[in-house]
Amino acid sequence: MSPSLTTTVSARSAVLSLLLGAHPPELEGREIVAAMRLFGISESTTRAAMSRMVTSGDLVREGGRYALSERLVHRQARTDAPATTAWDGTWETAIITTSGRSAGHRAGLRVEMTRLRLAELREGVWMRPANIDRPWPAAVRDVATRFSARPEDDPVELAHTLWNLPEWSRRGHALLAAVDDAGDDGQARFLTMVALVRHLYEDPLLPPALSPADWPAEALTAAYTDFRAWLAEMRIGRG
Repeated sequence: MSPSLTTTVSARSAVLSLLLGAHPPELEGREIVAAMRLFGISESTTRAAMSRMVTSGDLVREGGRYALSERLVHRQARTDAPATTAWDGTWETAIITTSGRSAGHRAGLRVEMTRLRLAELREGVWMRPANIDRPWPAAVRDVATRFSARPEDDPVELAHTLWNLPEWSRRGHALLAAVDDAGDDGQARFLTMVALVRHLYEDPLLPPALSPADWPAEALTAAYTDFRAWLAEMRIGRG
């Protein structure tokens, strides 16, 4: 596996990836430990990570079972089945209108805008094609003015301005090749899928009219679906 595709995976990232691939997203502690051992992470390291994740609100523990927190369940839904709609050529636009925010608040807002799959055209101006149906959190509604627009610029050029589409595509194809190279090597496959899931979070979910040729999003999503089925076959992905 190419080191440029995956970095050292922390126990936290590995546990999250395992639960994000499980439906429902909850497992016995012993199942998590067994899976992490298979993927090269010791029991002591896994249990320490799970304890910290409960404390930080990433996981909820009930008896011997661990489940994703509500926040991360929403993250799982964004990866599993983003709700897209037919695109009529309009763009969602949000202008940040609240000033005097702290650096921490601004950083948190950027995270929220990115989770909504918007990109920043310039400071305080966020846009994307209006082809996603999802709620906007109060943290964004309270500080932004939202409206629909139909820019005069070429929409394909605008999409390339907002996102580095060639790089996303290049890395996506490299990850698909790494999945093929992993074959039946469970540890290599798991580590590759951790990187693949992270990459899917950055998918701009463009309408077909704006997607570059040979765009790998559909193939990446199919690979993630196969990964979940693989976990289920191993009785890791079942509660």
